[in-house]
Amino acid sequence: MMHMFPTVMILGSTGSVGEQAIDVAKQHGIRVTALCAHKNFKRVAEQARELHVTAAAMTDEQAAAALRLSLADTDIKVYGGEEGILAMIEEVDAEFAVNAILGEAGLRPTLSVLSSGKHLALANKESLVVAGELVMASAKQQGLRITPVDSEHSAIFQALRAGKQSEIKRLILTASGGPFFGKKRTELSHITVDDTLAHPTWQMGAKITVDSATLMNKGFEVIEAAHLFGVPADKIDVVVHRESIIHSMVEYIDNSVIAQMSVPDMRLCVQYALTAPHRTEAVIPPLDLLQVGKLSFAAPDTETFPLLSLAKRAFSLGGAMSAALNAANEIAVAAFLARRISFLKLSDIVLRVTEDMPHAARAHTLCEILDIDREARERALALI
Repeated sequence: MMHMFPTVMILGSTGSVGEQAIDVAKQHGIRVTALCAHKNFKRVAEQARELHVTAAAMTDEQAAAALRLSLADTDIKVYGGEEGILAMIEEVDAEFAVNAILGEAGLRPTLSVLSSGKHLALANKESLVVAGELVMASAKQQGLRITPVDSEHSAIFQALRAGKQSEIKRLILTASGGPFFGKKRTELSHITVDDTLAHPTWQMGAKITVDSATLMNKGFEVIEAAHLFGVPADKIDVVVHRESIIHSMVEYIDNSVIAQMSVPDMRLCVQYALTAPHRTEAVIPPLDLLQVGKLSFAAPDTETFPLLSLAKRAFSLGGAMSAALNAANEIAVAAFLARRISFLKLSDIVLRVTEDMPHAARAHTLCEILDIDREARERALALI
């Protein structure tokens, strides 16, 4: 089965998804040609040696200089800065790129992957939230595949093999509900950063764990699903499923619902993104339904957690509204993690900035989208 695996570059190799992609590569003997990360040059140096890559890049110029020093005894080419990462994507051979870069910083690498003729295994949901139309159009134009790495989108991607596009009635995204499921707004006033980072089922980075607690992450996933699968947002529902065993579902016009289930482990998603439509030997433990015992479902509380509804609204308004939403959220989450604002203020800032920028709906080009992104960040900073 080895021949099925493409050569891969891993962008964002020191984050949780990047590390899991490396684990999949090692277990299956997949050739990794290049890596990139932001600042953690020590880990990138270890990864680069272990995987015998031809190139590595660091967004942070000082980290790039340090990486050059630590790899001086090898032939590995080291690139530095944001432009350096784009150059590495263009110049280094790989059939697939796994984009697990965090936040809006992943957008230009996504576009670069596609313009350089590589298929994309996408874990950077912001690429589609910020500029979904441009990204999907670029993939279509180049005849390239975008395969999802998010567990929910991987589940839908798999369940869609059971029917045709014209037969889809709705997509059902599952949500863990985060650490504050069942709490009302009044109970959230004294929430700390530590409380927020205690996620019930998934081990993730700090930013995405906060987004999971506010349900912003689920809002982003609705937008991502709409772009990836060509389904309008009003045909995408969210259901809270605390056990995180059903990763998402597709309901067809005959009312048949196809669900994808597994233990919560992102390595399956990375593996399937690289091998689809084929399946290969497991890298994750098997699912023991008797041990799980029961599966529960509940409606999301959009009154206490308004960002999920806001995301749907931003998407339906179109243009760069989702980009404004994402930019305000990135600033607000960073301020919350730095303990500069409260948990409730985080959502308030995102709501206020997004609602104060109706002109964002008229922005469509990359230049206009990036202008809106900048404006939303400035507006959010002013509210902190």
